[in-house]
Amino acid sequence: MFVSNTFNKRVNTMNKKNILTIKVLLFALALVPLARLIWLGVTDDLSANPIEFVERSTGTWALVILLITLTITPLKLITGITWPVQMRRMMGLFMFFYACLHVTTYLWLDHSFYWPDIVKDIIKHPYVLVGFTAFLLTIPLAITSNNRMIRKLKANWKKLHRAVYIIAVLGVVHYWWLVKKDLTEPIIYAIVLVILLSIRLYFKSKKMRLAPKASLFPCVSDQTKHCISEK
Repeated sequence: MFVSNTFNKRVNTMNKKNILTIKVLLFALALVPLARLIWLGVTDDLSANPIEFVERSTGTWALVILLITLTITPLKLITGITWPVQMRRMMGLFMFFYACLHVTTYLWLDHSFYWPDIVKDIIKHPYVLVGFTAFLLTIPLAITSNNRMIRKLKANWKKLHRAVYIIAVLGVVHYWWLVKKDLTEPIIYAIVLVILLSIRLYFKSKKMRLAPKASLFPCVSDQTKHCISEK
């Protein structure tokens, strides 16, 4: 236990320079999928159906980054390591960035912003409706991902950003319904999401179970342990 606590203290006492270095590296890594698409486009290697390839790629990376973002809190709950929390906002915004590229590809390159066709496609394919719903829910989260909105919304900010779990579920469902043959990837994403949500629910239920017990002896602590004997 001592070794574990000591390790956690060392990890959590990272200075600003180290945090900045990690953010820069993470920023660069998050741009790799975009750089890959640009390179494949320049070299004319976007497969036989380049529009579908770009749609799938940007959509997949939006979902992957979302799941990585949702991993941060469970990691903190299990290990006690807190510094990755400082990466969560940037990762969330990159998720929104790739989601925007995904939707823009669909509206512009795939349908040329011709709304009658888009509406027909949404009606014909439920997975498109689910995907659009997920994207629309990401917009208020992206808009409020700044310190000013956090101060302005106060407690409501956390309530609003809980929509990320709905977005994640819709994202997995969207991908699952989209894939017609090989369900390996959507199954993996679904399992990862279930694990992450289960960890959150476990720690939340554990906290709720412990709260009433703590309230029965409010004065029990290192400083006031003698008050329990008072009658």
